[in-house]
Amino acid sequence: MESKRASSCRLLFGLLISAAVLRPGLGWYTVNSAYGDTIIMPCRLDVPQNLMFGKWKYEKPDGSPVFIAFRSSTKKSVQYDDVPEYKDRLSLSENYTLSISNARISDEKRFVCMLVTEDNVFEAPTIVKVFKQPSKPEIVSKALFLETEQLKKLGDCISEDSYPDGNITWYRNGKVLHPLEGAVVIIFKKEMDPVTQLYTMTSTLEYKTSKADIQMPFTCSVTYYGPTGQKTVYSDQAVFDIYYPTEQVTIQVLPPKNAIKEGDNITLRCLGNGNPPPEEFLFYLPGQPEGIRSSNTYTLTDVRRNATGDYKCSLIDKKSMIASTTITVHYLDLSLNPSGEVTRQIGDALPVSCTISASRNATVVWMKDNIRLRSSPTFSSLHYQDAGNYVCETALQEVEGLKKRESLTLIVEGKPQIKMTKKTDPSGLSKTIICHVEGFPKPAIQWTITGSGSVINQAKESPYINGRYYSKIIISPEENVTLTCTAENQLERTVNSLNVSANENREKVNDQAKLIVGIVVGLLLAALVAGVVYWLYMKKSKTASKHVNKDLGNMEENKKLEENNHKTEA
Repeated sequence: MESKRASSCRLLFGLLISAAVLRPGLGWYTVNSAYGDTIIMPCRLDVPQNLMFGKWKYEKPDGSPVFIAFRSSTKKSVQYDDVPEYKDRLSLSENYTLSISNARISDEKRFVCMLVTEDNVFEAPTIVKVFKQPSKPEIVSKALFLETEQLKKLGDCISEDSYPDGNITWYRNGKVLHPLEGAVVIIFKKEMDPVTQLYTMTSTLEYKTSKADIQMPFTCSVTYYGPTGQKTVYSDQAVFDIYYPTEQVTIQVLPPKNAIKEGDNITLRCLGNGNPPPEEFLFYLPGQPEGIRSSNTYTLTDVRRNATGDYKCSLIDKKSMIASTTITVHYLDLSLNPSGEVTRQIGDALPVSCTISASRNATVVWMKDNIRLRSSPTFSSLHYQDAGNYVCETALQEVEGLKKRESLTLIVEGKPQIKMTKKTDPSGLSKTIICHVEGFPKPAIQWTITGSGSVINQAKESPYINGRYYSKIIISPEENVTLTCTAENQLERTVNSLNVSANENREKVNDQAKLIVGIVVGLLLAALVAGVVYWLYMKKSKTASKHVNKDLGNMEENKKLEENNHKTEA
């Protein structure tokens, strides 16, 4: 009996090794798994009733089998073969589904599920495909800059740890770059790690740039196959500094050239529109054919009007590429004649001129004692009121800070001139004597009185205005007197006198006294006459009353009485 079972087992193992019976209708079956995940392979066979055991194997490239897992249907036990690469990675379920943890690229094989009965062996093959998503592509070894019209390496696009390998594509501003002779060169290579069997893809781009690529983004992508199909991963954008030669030169002037005045510092700045911009230039000054080599700026200090002219700058290695500008150094000259402090005599003529010389039309303003004049002053015959502080001021409105001013302090001198006037008070008791004085410097006035008389008011002076003022004195002379007014300044002493008669005062006083006495006497006589008349009237009135009371009927007596009364009144 033992011999019979041993021969049956040998027969079955021989069949496992030498023959494979595929169940009708079963074809190739593929399981796709991601790198590192668990590979799950169903057996895909119906379990026969007389099943002895199930077994999994994989096939080597030469076709020889390697058994890896065994499960008995009767003992319900599981055994795993001693295969180093699958140690502790296998799991075989009751329905003979095989699971392989931590999927590797080396797991990409043809696995076979085998169900064995006493008289037959059934097999179901499964193809395992393992996929590894590559790393995000990155542009490395980037050029520091690109130069126009030169084919130059832009950079390398690298994507690592891919399985299977993928394809790399370059983009400019989102559009695919295709190889173009002399302008776009793409070199692709891939390498496989012998241990992990993962691929690293590298694509090198050589590119001939132009100014149109300024600020233009470049990217790359890797396209690979995964468990669910084809996918694409994109790199970050890369922008490159584009070098291009200078095509135009410009020149700038600081401060702005329409505001340059004498004494300013001028800075010339030369610029080229290339990248990188030129660092040195040749500067050409007016009248100097040879250029001065300098950085992109050249400064002139404390410029004068003779610095007006054409200024140029050019590239050092290409003098024909030149720029120019015209600079005007604005100036303003003012000449006032006469100026400073000037002294003249009253009545003199004084010509005054304010001459302007400027780089363009200038405004002129005259001021006298800080008050603006409507026109320039002219003096054909000087008066005291012409004296004062005159200022001629001019400015260029377009040039800030360019203004000039000169001043003239005019002093008008004159010898003292005296005029005396007299004014009598309506009462006739006093007289006001006024001494009018004209002159500069201000004359001092002194009064002298010859004769007797009382001074009612001491001398009073008026304000000194435009070389004139007066002094007055009020006097009541008792006799004929002489009043003398003396005016004196640094130029001369002038004296004038005025006689004042006392008779006029006395005659007027006598006439007034007589008039007053006459009025008083007249008033007294009038009062006396009025009193007499009143007395007689009262007396007559009493007598008449008596006669009437005695004999009212005696008309003759009444008539006589009336006549007598009339005579008495007469």
